[in-house]
Amino acid sequence: MAEISAALVRDLRERTGAGMMDCKKALVETSGDMEAAIDWLRKKGLSAAAKKSGRVAAEGLVGVASGPGVAAMVEVNAETDFVARNETFQNFVAEVAGLALSVGEDIEKLKAATFPGTTHSTQEELTKLIATIGENMTIRRAKVFTVNNGTVATYMHNAVKPGLGKIGVLVALEGNGEAQVMEQLGRQIGMHVAATRPEALDVSAVDPSALEREKAVLMEQAAASGKPPAVIEKMVEGRIRKYYEEVVLLEQVWVHDGESRVKAVVQKAGLTCTGFARFQLGDGIEKQTADFAAEVAAQAGLTPAG
Repeated sequence: MAEISAALVRDLRERTGAGMMDCKKALVETSGDMEAAIDWLRKKGLSAAAKKSGRVAAEGLVGVASGPGVAAMVEVNAETDFVARNETFQNFVAEVAGLALSVGEDIEKLKAATFPGTTHSTQEELTKLIATIGENMTIRRAKVFTVNNGTVATYMHNAVKPGLGKIGVLVALEGNGEAQVMEQLGRQIGMHVAATRPEALDVSAVDPSALEREKAVLMEQAAASGKPPAVIEKMVEGRIRKYYEEVVLLEQVWVHDGESRVKAVVQKAGLTCTGFARFQLGDGIEKQTADFAAEVAAQAGLTPAG
């Protein structure tokens, strides 16, 4: 049998997009013949993923999983919303979320980790899923929070199944409160975060560049009033406070009563909120929009009506 080098396996993987173990097996089966190995993978449906890798994947699911003092959230994308209703895909996202609890939020480490119940990597499992379902898919991002003394609550807005949906939130709370009370408050904060989309936990965590842009705009607006510099400065200070109330979680008005500040609610419970994360499916991905009539006309070799 011809020796199958790591370089040969890597080359085959780059050419086909198939998993490492599948590439090695293909080369073993074909005595190291690269072209024959490519055909072997194609016949098995394992090289299909490479053809789909250029497609925009902005649909899919967000998944959450939790354990004692830890919770994880992942986003796995596919091309169409239809895939999100596929049970095999749903199970994959749930397994990846559970895997992140121990592996962490580094995507490359997550992809390289052994997929639960198998002897191959999570990336190889995803490659097989791509070949089976026929759509490009990616593990886009992950977030993990741990606490020494407290809880990391999870919230999934309009869940399609427990722990799976399109908007997920993690909330880390530190303190000595009763577990059930902390979980309930964490879930309420999660609902708040899902609705208000805060950008930072506290004032110190606000992006400095975003703050400077905001100040520049506010200064120009205030200067247009023609008021004295001292008055303008106070106007800007007041508007910055308003800005913080919009983008900082702990400064926001609690959506559940419309009057308290989130920080006051957390303090009253004797807890500290140490972090949060909000994943909305496809957020920030530039989606391709297609003109259906033009697409049909193009396929038929016609010019669509103007």
